[in-house]
Amino acid sequence: MLRIISLVSWLLMALALLGLLIRGAFSSLHPLAIMLEIIAVALLVWARLTFGQRSFHAAANPTAGGLVTTGPYRFIRHPIYTAVCLFGWTGILMHWSVNNVLLGALLLAGAIGRMLCEEHLIIVVYPEYREYALVTKRMVPYVF
Repeated sequence: MLRIISLVSWLLMALALLGLLIRGAFSSLHPLAIMLEIIAVALLVWARLTFGQRSFHAAANPTAGGLVTTGPYRFIRHPIYTAVCLFGWTGILMHWSVNNVLLGALLLAGAIGRMLCEEHLIIVVYPEYREYALVTKRMVPYVF
């Protein structure tokens, strides 16, 4: 059931990003937006490189190879979802509208759903994740 919820959450994120792209609110040429988008892309690349050769799965699926707690994972448990949300919300803030905010809420809801599913599945494979989760926030260091 968690894998199905995870897949639905992933689809929500994808639809929200596609909606932002179609609406022309995916990015902005404003200097602050460019800086935040560069940070988001850098975080995503750093996290992906730290994660290594493990493959991406549309439905949450903890992979073998040990719990990753280095790189950006030292500071936040879900840097890839954080990067995607930062990129999407930067576009939303630069192209503020009710529809874009609704797409942003969909993006964030999908990311949170995905994170919660993954965490439940990861604990089964890596029980030490519980201790890691106590000292590392999900998306924003020292906050959430």
